[in-house]
Amino acid sequence: MGRAEERKARQRGARRAVRGRPATGPADAGTSADAGTSPAEGAPAGTGPGSGSGESGEGAKARRTRGGKPKRTGIRRFFTWKKLLGYFFGVILLGMLGFVILYLVVDIPKGNALAKKQSNIIKYSDGTVLYRDGEVNREIVDLDEIPKEVQRTFVAAENKSFYKDTGIDFKGTARGVLNTLSGKGKQGGSTITQQYVKNYYLTQEQTVTRKLKELVISLKVDREKSKDDILAGYINTSYYGRGAYGIQAAAQAYYGVDAAKLSVSQGAYLAALLQAPSSYDYTTATPTGKKLVKERWNYVLNNMVEEGWLDSGKRDGLKFPYPHAPKAAPGMKGQTGYLVQFANEIVQRQLMEQGYTKSEAEAQLKLGGYTITLNIDRKKQRELEKAVDRKLNDRLDPKKSKADARVQAGAVSVDPKTGAIVAMYGGDDYLKHYRNNATRTDYQPASTFKPLILAAALEEGATTQDGKPITANTIYSGRSERPVKGSDIAFAPPNEDDRSYGPVTVQTAMNKSVNSVFAQMGVDVKMDKVLETAGKLGMGTKGVPAVPAQTLGTMGASPLEMAGVYATLDNHGKQVTPRLVKSVEHKDRTVEVPDAIGDRVISRGAADSVTSVLTGVVDDGTARTSVRDAPTRKGQQVAGKTGTSDDNKSAWFVGYTPKLVTAVGLFGEQPKDDGEVKRGTQVSMRGAGGKPRVDGGSFPAEIWAAYTFNATGSRTKFNLDTDMGAAVAPPPDPTTQAPPTPTTRPTEPDDEDKPSTKPPSTKPPTTKPPSTKPPTTPPPTKPTTPPPTTPTTPTSPTFGIPDDPDDRRADRSSREDE
Repeated sequence: MGRAEERKARQRGARRAVRGRPATGPADAGTSADAGTSPAEGAPAGTGPGSGSGESGEGAKARRTRGGKPKRTGIRRFFTWKKLLGYFFGVILLGMLGFVILYLVVDIPKGNALAKKQSNIIKYSDGTVLYRDGEVNREIVDLDEIPKEVQRTFVAAENKSFYKDTGIDFKGTARGVLNTLSGKGKQGGSTITQQYVKNYYLTQEQTVTRKLKELVISLKVDREKSKDDILAGYINTSYYGRGAYGIQAAAQAYYGVDAAKLSVSQGAYLAALLQAPSSYDYTTATPTGKKLVKERWNYVLNNMVEEGWLDSGKRDGLKFPYPHAPKAAPGMKGQTGYLVQFANEIVQRQLMEQGYTKSEAEAQLKLGGYTITLNIDRKKQRELEKAVDRKLNDRLDPKKSKADARVQAGAVSVDPKTGAIVAMYGGDDYLKHYRNNATRTDYQPASTFKPLILAAALEEGATTQDGKPITANTIYSGRSERPVKGSDIAFAPPNEDDRSYGPVTVQTAMNKSVNSVFAQMGVDVKMDKVLETAGKLGMGTKGVPAVPAQTLGTMGASPLEMAGVYATLDNHGKQVTPRLVKSVEHKDRTVEVPDAIGDRVISRGAADSVTSVLTGVVDDGTARTSVRDAPTRKGQQVAGKTGTSDDNKSAWFVGYTPKLVTAVGLFGEQPKDDGEVKRGTQVSMRGAGGKPRVDGGSFPAEIWAAYTFNATGSRTKFNLDTDMGAAVAPPPDPTTQAPPTPTTRPTEPDDEDKPSTKPPSTKPPTTKPPSTKPPTTPPPTKPTTPPPTTPTTPTSPTFGIPDDPDDRRADRSSREDE
């Protein structure tokens, strides 16, 4: 008790003594006598000498402490040092008891979903990253992939005692709890283990409950996991700025390298970033931020030297590793979106094949962690995009022309030996047109279906109506609207522009895309057999009715399908199923990629004979101007077929060399609602690019040639087995045989139209290019016009050939067939 309090107590006691007639001692006897009182008067029984009041001696003594000091009263009586000490130890004991209970009750939880999320890495065939797809830009890497010195930079930055401690920092945790309770906000000082627990198992919220859970779980994690596992988890879950989670994404974001290639200097910078990712990004930091991050970088390296993890001489030679300027993540613009979307669809389908439900497969992809390597060749992809731009997009003006705005392009390029899709064009821009034109199956393939009819005829050993075998040299009537014979369903298709031809070989009919010939051939083979062969070759024919009209290619097909069909022909009859995805890797599961090359589906003789016939389409048919005479052609031997659908809603060229198969399709699509015509409706492409009509021998063939001849760049020849039929025959002597002239209607009677297998009067056709330039038959409308002087292969069949309706050098509008 203080002196002031003692003085006040004595004063109060004196006042009470006066009021209560206090007893006197020897020194006060006179005063008592004068007052006429006895020592006992006015005092309760039991008071003794020296009493300061009328209270008993025991009462007064009870209110005094030892030494005569008054006892504490009120709330002060609860705060003696003994009681405070008792309270303190009581709280400690209760806290320890609570912690023990918490330790027993709280288990290590499962990692939170966000911490597990990774990006899916989509790569080109050469390993170059095309796109990082996912909600979180993270790619988890094993610790042994990260250089040891780089690992140590994080320990030096955050927790030098990491390899020795028990996983928690009691002092730092207590400081964090007190700051949280006092409202001071976030407080550092946590160990690497605690930060890992917060990132992976808990949340970033600042509450006492979360802090206590962090403490308990950290102790358990430190006991159950190795230090390497904890360190790996920490550097893979931490945020480094620039949208990068984990060291791999950070290494790419700041230095453009994989984590395995980081230097110790770069690692120290990334470790320094973790304290303040946004403020310490040197390229965007304030002058103060730049100063602080350099100081932090030096702090990390100095700690490494102090701990013996870095040689001091090496440390002295290190320079600050300035990070690259931030780059916008490659988006889904252009062709990237089509490739990524298609790749994800493929992986999802494959997961479902392996037992996942659709929702489970979607969830797996969303969780991320997949490295998907495509078969796309970067150089060929660029060449295909450039070809479409130069030969189509640069010639269209969608803002000024409604017809131009309606044109959509799609293309797929395949290696016939491996089945790899080496290039793909899905549309002008994924962000503007989400539908992938390379995989859509809602447009007719038109006359590109004709080779499949011939393949079925050769494979089945089919005969004509009069029992003669069908080969490349079989003669059919080319009369327009000639009714097919042998069918229960009446069908009399017109030829292009209703042109009629006299008796023509199958080779000539293919070159000129004569509808009436292939309508009759389909009936001769039987349409169910035609569709069966088409299915084997790779077309989706399920549910397609087996009627003669299908000979005109009226079912739906995609550039992807047609590329696969023609690749099977190019591969001598062994099935080719084009594959975009080369491999799929994941840390926790295996995703199988099916083989692209299957069994033989048609004989080599049938496949090679069709290929041989299709060389004539290029050398003397509907593609001769765009493909045969292309200035970039370097002697490559080419087979292919054009196609144009009804009302010019689609136009195609599917062609191949021995090394590359490419299908190019143009599709008429309404770009936006326009009165009664809704967006997405199939419409005619007439007038696009200033052309009366867009046919397969124009834009599609030009795109094909511009791409293929730049992408292959070498002279190639087919190695064909043509026992079942040859390609283009040597040209006849123009002085001995005049070409038949097409007419609006044929004048010959039906019995003259009967197919025949009578051999041609000239040497049988061969696939070997001549050693000299053969003459060609001049067009009948211009007999004085000199023949072409630079054909690279034989250029006319056994019979004379009328003018090609697709040849833009002729004096008539360009189109192949409908």
